[in-house]
Amino acid sequence: MIAQQKTLLPDRVSGLLGLGQYGVAGDLVAAFLAAFLVGNLMLAMTGVAGPWAKRKITAAFTDRIAVDRIGPFGLFIIVADAVRLLSKELIIPKNADRPAFDLAPIVVASSALLGFAVIPMGTGIHLADPEVGLAYVFAVAGIASIGLAMGGYASANKYSLLGGLRAIAQNIAYEIPLVITGASVVIFTGTLQMSEIVAQQADPLVTVAGITIPSWFAFVNPFAFVLFVVANLAEVGRNPFDTPEAPTEIVAGYQTEYSSVYFVLFYLGEFLHIFLGGAIIATVFLGGPAGPGPAALGIVWFTIKIWAVFLLTQWFRSAIPRVRIDQLIQIGWKGMLVLSFANLVLTAIIVGVIV
Repeated sequence: MIAQQKTLLPDRVSGLLGLGQYGVAGDLVAAFLAAFLVGNLMLAMTGVAGPWAKRKITAAFTDRIAVDRIGPFGLFIIVADAVRLLSKELIIPKNADRPAFDLAPIVVASSALLGFAVIPMGTGIHLADPEVGLAYVFAVAGIASIGLAMGGYASANKYSLLGGLRAIAQNIAYEIPLVITGASVVIFTGTLQMSEIVAQQADPLVTVAGITIPSWFAFVNPFAFVLFVVANLAEVGRNPFDTPEAPTEIVAGYQTEYSSVYFVLFYLGEFLHIFLGGAIIATVFLGGPAGPGPAALGIVWFTIKIWAVFLLTQWFRSAIPRVRIDQLIQIGWKGMLVLSFANLVLTAIIVGVIV
């Protein structure tokens, strides 16, 4: 299995371009270039997922024909959608709170990109590795809730305001179980550092009939894995938890008044958060970039894992009906919260007995 090494991407960029001789300025340039590479990788994946992959996957699940006329396999729909959305008129509501209205989509999209800074994506493909990595990624991902509330409030539209308030209520109800479930993994590892969490999943757990099962926390604590996946669905606003922006419930929620490039930023932010959730799941529960073959394939295995999580979200989107807002809140506070605390206590007892 591939174990994540601690070589950071900015150091590799600095060594490759010889920026180390320029001191702090060279380090800053290397860090900027590394962040630019990772950010554009995530944006490229989002550009494929949003306009094209989502349609193709949903069509396969629902026995329909997806985009197949614009370019090979309909791939040019990505370009067509970009031109269509960006060429639309940017309409600002008359009574909008303009600073908040302008900043909201930027906050939503940038909060997801910030989260990728501590995700180990492969050997040497890791921007930063702080000791509080897992806490950091939860914190910056939660900033998106502020952007949703800003967009709903600033739009001067009661439906947008209700959508923003519903988004806040949903995120609070499911973010707490998400963090608590993540804490159960921290009890196993004894660290919040993402590279160490990955490293502790590198050894084999058990071999059955010649098949080696890795010590991924999805196998060590499958109950926590299921809880985390469900809570993550609610955090990223995917079915059956997409009530804050559901057209059948409340027009289009917090993004009702947004158009053109602002709508694109909200749309990008939504899919960036889906991939960030997939990256967290892959790192914390699925061994990060671990997989068979040489270490250079780490980024390939990591990409496969986060796309597998994306496929799972699309499966739920096609198979599970949307829940009402009262049902959504009850599931979060009366179900997920109780189960996450039970999992935390049970994990602590098991680890305490084993140690």
